[in-house]
Order: sequence, then C-alpha cells, then structure tokens
Amino acid sequence: MDKANKKITHTRQIDAAKPKDARYALTVGDGLSLYVMPKGTKKWVFRYSMFGKPKSLSLGLYPAVGLSEAKELRDQQRKLVAQGVDPSSWRKERKLEKQLSGKNSFEVIANEWLERQTDKEESTRSKAKWLLSTPIADFGSTPIKEITPIMVLQTCRRYEAKGNHETAKRILSKCSQVFRYAVSTVRLDSDPTRDLRGALRSPQVKHRSAITDPEKVGAFLNAMDAYSGTAIVRAALRLAPLVFVRPGELRSARWEDIDLEQREWRFTPPKTRNQTRVDLIVPLATQSVEILRKLYEQTGRYEFVFHSYGKDRHLSESALLNAMRRMGYSGDDMTGHGYRAMAKTIMLERLKMEESYIELQLGHVVRDPNGGAYHRAKFLDDRRLMMQKWADYLDELKLIT
Repeated sequence: MDKANKKITHTRQIDAAKPKDARYALTVGDGLSLYVMPKGTKKWVFRYSMFGKPKSLSLGLYPAVGLSEAKELRDQQRKLVAQGVDPSSWRKERKLEKQLSGKNSFEVIANEWLERQTDKEESTRSKAKWLLSTPIADFGSTPIKEITPIMVLQTCRRYEAKGNHETAKRILSKCSQVFRYAVSTVRLDSDPTRDLRGALRSPQVKHRSAITDPEKVGAFLNAMDAYSGTAIVRAALRLAPLVFVRPGELRSARWEDIDLEQREWRFTPPKTRNQTRVDLIVPLATQSVEILRKLYEQTGRYEFVFHSYGKDRHLSESALLNAMRRMGYSGDDMTGHGYRAMAKTIMLERLKMEESYIELQLGHVVRDPNGGAYHRAKFLDDRRLMMQKWADYLDELKLIT
C-alpha cells in the first residue's frame, strides 16, 4: 500500500527524492501527491472522491509539470468536484471534443471540398487549391465552428494591402464555398463570411485582351500558320479562332463529342454543367474539319483531341499561352479568351451578322420574345452558314495582310 510519508513544501524536496524498491508518495495537500516510481519516474496524482467512491487522476510527470503548476491543476479539479463534475469523465469528454474538432477543422473540410471538384478543369482545381492555401496556413487547424468573420477578413486584407484586390475577393469567395459545403454536410450552422459583404474593395475591372482590328487579326493568323511548334499545339492554335469556344473547352475537347461527317461538335460546357446541362453545338466549317481530320491521324486513338503525351490528358493552359508569347504576342495583346471577343466584335461590326446567332454560338443564354431561353439547336442552319462565312473571312484576312 502506498503511504504518503513526507509533505512537499519546496521543489528541492522533489529533486532530492530517490527511487526505492516500491513506489512511494510525497504529499502536497488537498488531494495532490507526487508518486516516486522504482525506476525514478515522478508522477503527480490528484486523489478525490465522487459519490463516496475514491478516485484518482494523473496530472503529468515532474519536471515537465512543476510544483506550482501541479497545484493549479489540482485546484481546477477540486472546483469540478465541488460542482459535482467528475474530473476523469470531464477530461475524456474534452479529449473526444478535440479529436472531433480536428476532424472538422477548416483544413480538413477545405481539402474534402477540393477533392469533390472532379467536374472542374485541372487548372480550375489548382487555382482553388492555391487560393485556399493561405487561409489554411492562417487558420486551417481551427475547428470550422470557431472561425470568425474577422479571421477570414484579416487573411484577405493582407492581399488587399498589396493591391491584389481580385485575389483578396477570390480567397473570400473560396472560403465561403468551403463554409457552405460545411453547412450542407451538417458541420456548421451558417457561413460566417455572409457578414463580410462589402468589406473588401472591389477590384478594377480589366477586360481580357483581344485583337479586334481585321488587319491585325490577319497578321496574327499568319503568325499562327508560321509557328513551328508541335503539330498538336499548332492545330489547337489554328482551330481556336474558327470555333471561339472558351480556352478550357477547346483544350478538353473529346473525340467522342465530334462528328466529322455531320460537321458538328456537341458538348456540355464545364461552366454550365452543374447549372443548365445544356449542350453547346459548334457547327464546323470546312477549314475546321480539315484541321481535325489531319489531327485525328495523330490523336484519334486517345480520349482528348489535343492529347498531351506522357500525361494521358489534354494540353495545359500554359501550352497555348506560351505558344502565343513565342509568336510575339503578350498578354496585353491577346489571351485565350480573346478569340471570343475577336469573333463577336468583327461579326457584328464588319460582317453585320445576327447578334442572337452569335450569342447562341458563344454559349450565352438568349431569350425569345416571350422571355424563354432559346433551345441549343435554335437557328442551327443559320449558324452553320455563319460559321462558314466567318472561317472564309479569316482566310481572306490572311491573304490581304
């Protein structure tokens, strides 16, 4: 039986206590004792009684837990006992809460949300991961229920202070998406960023660069034809102005969606896949079919039209952008999205084409006179003629430049 044979009043007594063949206890008072083990380990123990039953609770090892700290811990446990709370049960509950909090931390839920973005382009997922990396570094280990609006705002304002207003806004938006996902999975009551509307400065709108002057367009197209890159990149560059879809839609084009006999490319744009699920029909001009038939000989056995060797997927965003830069066109001259502005501007201003046909071809929602949205196949024959006329016009520009 353990026997408290000496009362501790000073740290020197603890240091002087030597191990014996059997453990023994040095008492401090009010239920606190120090056990000296045969191998020399010294452990603080708090003894108490709950409902007439004697119990004990370990408070740590000496010297990691000193005499004054052990007394403070003892006093905390005594208060719980006075309130009718068993310190041992209370500690187990806190430990369980901490484990659950770790599973529901912002980082865990953010990564879970990122893993579910399988319908997004790789570049989009990478961008989202990068935007969330800063908040994860700042408060990722914090249980999501404990994150306050000011914590998110402080993270965003670091970028705002550097003049990166767009990045600050996007970080806030991505955090909001994670919070709303936590709400939908019953791990959070509401999105704390809802109270931050208007808290950040609005970024200055900067339109994507595009070449819209016909003479400059002709020079740009000739530079494409003269580009000496890989056949796949050259084909993507030449097809882009003919179909003027979004850059990610072009790069991720699948052979299964293209019917060269019917001269059509039908697909569901990733941007609207989770909203309208409306297909986009791209009539293929003779020039487009020629490019694709030649490319089929090289990539037809793969899933993606613009297959990227060694990666078993399609070309990256940088592949086409770098090609344009090597052609001598900077981001201030032309962007991947610029083909859309190029086509719309010239079709409207120079070729006097029907705006509703152009908008439908851009994948935009177009309303009929009654307010309903036009079906994806509306005016398809007219759009076939429009796309062929556009392709022929681009050929003309190359000849006169």
